[in-house]
Amino acid sequence: QVQLVESGGGLVQAGGSLRLSCAASGGTFSSYVRAWFRQAPGKEREFVAAISWGGTSTSYTDSVKGRFTISRDNAKNTVYLQMNSLKPEDTAVYYCAAAASVSTSVRSMGLGSYDYWGQGTQVTVSS
Repeated sequence: QVQLVESGGGLVQAGGSLRLSCAASGGTFSSYVRAWFRQAPGKEREFVAAISWGGTSTSYTDSVKGRFTISRDNAKNTVYLQMNSLKPEDTAVYYCAAAASVSTSVRSMGLGSYDYWGQGTQVTVSS
């Protein structure tokens, strides 16, 4: 079956960096959009970034623009999220997501646009 497995989360001081990875298996993901979402305690899950199947188009939520970079390696079925200049407000569980339809674009920021989800990885930024 389809599996998305995140890794790379942890505890970091404000201003530091982390790189999240999401490895996919059990399906064909190279043709579809991949994305990252996050959920802070007491808040709804929110969109962070998305990348097109070829990696040429990306989108970011405003709060991470200029600090986070999403990328993908289709040969490895893996998507990455490089997070720099981390802030305490970036603290959340980060989830990777994969679409299974060409109707999902990098501008698709709703949870319902994505068909598969990872289990999440905790990112904690201390002040």
